Amino acid sequence: MKHPARRPTDLWHRFQDDFEQLTRTMNERWPSLFEEEGEMASREWSPSVDVIEEDNQFLIKADIPGVDPKDIEITLDSGNLVIRGERKWEKEEKKEGYMRSECSHGMFYRRFNLPDSADPETIEAKGKDGVLTVTIGKREVSQPKRISIQ
Repeated sequence: MKHPARRPTDLWHRFQDDFEQLTRTMNERWPSLFEEEGEMASREWSPSVDVIEEDNQFLIKADIPGVDPKDIEITLDSGNLVIRGERKWEKEEKKEGYMRSECSHGMFYRRFNLPDSADPETIEAKGKDGVLTVTIGKREVSQPKRISIQ
């Protein structure tokens, strides 16, 4: 029995067909997963973060415009700094003037593993102009001691 000749594009087309079928199936089972608008799209978001190491401190800067500082919680537990909070959605039935709204609302959560040189006693947080800045001082870390073999 002779097999038909295969072209390199056949595999690619088969992949595209399979992927489209998969997304259709997932959309049927979990319609909110692929909705661009709706409750699922606005339930969680993740603010952009810059982590900067300076000579004497670490800085974590998070973009959180529209988030009230009272809606942010910062905790330190076992060397992990956790920033969590919520950008509240002000529900308004009036939709005049909106063509599209892409501002994310809802809960957010970011976790950072702090290095041994981070000093947990010197952590400070400030919010200004929609940016949360967490400053973490550095401490001296003992250097490994080399032990000679006798």
